[in-house]
Amino acid sequence: MDPRKLHSEYGLDERLADSGCAYCGAPPDTVDHVPSRVFLDDPLPDNLPVVPACKNCNGSFSRDEEYLACFLECVVAGTTDADHVRRPKIARALSHAPSLAALIGATCVESSGHLAWAPDAERVGRVLLKLARGHHLYEFSYPQHEEPEGLSFAPLMALSPDSRLRFESAGSDLRAWPEIGSRAFLRAVGVGPFAPSGRDWVEVQQDRYRYSVVEGGPVRIVLGEYLACVVTW
Repeated sequence: MDPRKLHSEYGLDERLADSGCAYCGAPPDTVDHVPSRVFLDDPLPDNLPVVPACKNCNGSFSRDEEYLACFLECVVAGTTDADHVRRPKIARALSHAPSLAALIGATCVESSGHLAWAPDAERVGRVLLKLARGHHLYEFSYPQHEEPEGLSFAPLMALSPDSRLRFESAGSDLRAWPEIGSRAFLRAVGVGPFAPSGRDWVEVQQDRYRYSVVEGGPVRIVLGEYLACVVTW
């Protein structure tokens, strides 16, 4: 498919038409939502960002994304019982995939009256890196296919007050202004969908998903106001 047809057929930002797949650089033949819709509640936000992707990448992350979304909701709810999770989308997924619910449940242990959940770090890392690459391309109009120098994630509540402050404000001092005309530049001056009031966080959906991308700096992501992630290159 001519990548430029993705602009007319799928609403892809025309500035991204020649960038290749956001995740591997192959010629794109489809688009992918960033963030993935499984992390958001219905109704979805208007103008949800999309990036070019090849069909292989677009499909290969689906199971890991569903796993992470379900894992997070089960941790918040304290159960894998679909009848007791708050997000309808996740309740349906757990009901339709009892093996997934069992897999997540097997990672939970009780200690001193508290539940401890151990995620599959490799699967979580794949999803977070994918999201970070998508945000980087969408904001700066050029891809980031190199392996990251660092990728870390932890529950927000597990961060110390100083660590939480650094995480929340790490993008307050940009090393340089983004390229004029890039998505990040438009956001910095308050233009475009999900444009933040300041220059730090882009809130895609309240309490569900926000991110921050800094030119020459880290990509930060918060899922469900629970899981914090930092990816650096």
